[in-house]
Amino acid sequence: MTTLYDATGALFSQTLGAMEGILKRGRKHCEETGIDLTEMLNSRIYEDMLPLRYQVQAAIGHSVGAIEGVKGGVFKPPYGTPTDDFDALQARVYEAASQMKAYTREEIDALEHKDMVFNLGEQQMPFTGEGFLLTFSLPNFHFHATTAYDIFRSKGVPLGKRDYIGRPRIKL
Repeated sequence: MTTLYDATGALFSQTLGAMEGILKRGRKHCEETGIDLTEMLNSRIYEDMLPLRYQVQAAIGHSVGAIEGVKGGVFKPPYGTPTDDFDALQARVYEAASQMKAYTREEIDALEHKDMVFNLGEQQMPFTGEGFLLTFSLPNFHFHATTAYDIFRSKGVPLGKRDYIGRPRIKL
């Protein structure tokens, strides 16, 4: 039986771990090709989309931030001013990946029926933890993680699907 932890926490951990590697490869590519790291962080796929730095921080906000939001009963979108410092962004991804690994299966599974509210400005939307994580945070998380990957690819970083997928949970 698949649990809330399996469907969210484990997947968040897997992809955040992959994002650590993607950021390392992105940095290496910038250093080898002379692309300024701040320029990379401000890169977009299309002019009306938010930049790479936002995409990475939004993925953190829709993983660790979502778990914390459900635990606290309230989630607010991960707005704010994302960093223009590549080192700081890498550190945030590392911290988020570490924090996701620290959550126990029991801790995340216990959020399944927890009532919580998603605050979007004046609007409040009630959810259960399961409904919020599965139908709002998980799709947003993958949207932003994929967009970050795509921005790196559009700048020539040699990445493949395996880099995005990360380490799958194989049977041992």
